Amino acid sequence: MTKQISLSESAYQQLRAMIVRLDYAPGDVLREDEIRARIGIGRTPVREALQRLAREHFVTVIPRRGMFVSGIDVSELSMLFETRTVLEPYAARLAATRGTAAHWGEMEAELTATDSTSDANALMDIDRRCHEILWEAADNRFLLDTLDMLYAQSDRLWHLHLADITYMGEAIDEHHRILAFLRAGDGENAATLLEQHVSAFDAQIRAAVTKGLESPLAG
Repeated sequence: MTKQISLSESAYQQLRAMIVRLDYAPGDVLREDEIRARIGIGRTPVREALQRLAREHFVTVIPRRGMFVSGIDVSELSMLFETRTVLEPYAARLAATRGTAAHWGEMEAELTATDSTSDANALMDIDRRCHEILWEAADNRFLLDTLDMLYAQSDRLWHLHLADITYMGEAIDEHHRILAFLRAGDGENAATLLEQHVSAFDAQIRAAVTKGLESPLAG
């Protein structure tokens, strides 16, 4: 049964996805009337979504100037990924205990879909869904909400540096191994592999950012 979501949640999800995919790039002005027309949702839900995105650092509010898509501070990369490398393995330990056959069957189906595509964006979508299933299996909504926000920030970094990141095929292979441990109820090995998985993505992002900063066109 499909879970019904509020208009505010729908506005939030749609707008955050547009920010992550760079439909709204860092520094872009966010105008409520334009957003309402684009997603077909009214003033109050859009305003609530923008307020939530501001709290999560996707949107910056400057008094008397307006709202803008937040930039990504390179100095904050370490904080983003050090938080994920603590919380993601913790979620894996919980998921190995609390997850069901239905969770792992859904993850396997997602991973099977990778056999028919080599598209980086499609593989990133599958990677995200595998993480989401694991968070859902952990059955802790506070942990899920936090990891969802952190992953979205990581996802935005990936879109910013897409041309320099070739990690997605390896990431999917890692999910196959993580799934095997989750199914076996082996939370410690699942956690270890997941920490390595997040750290490898971090290394790819850092390398891409460094390459961008060293480019003669940077500045």
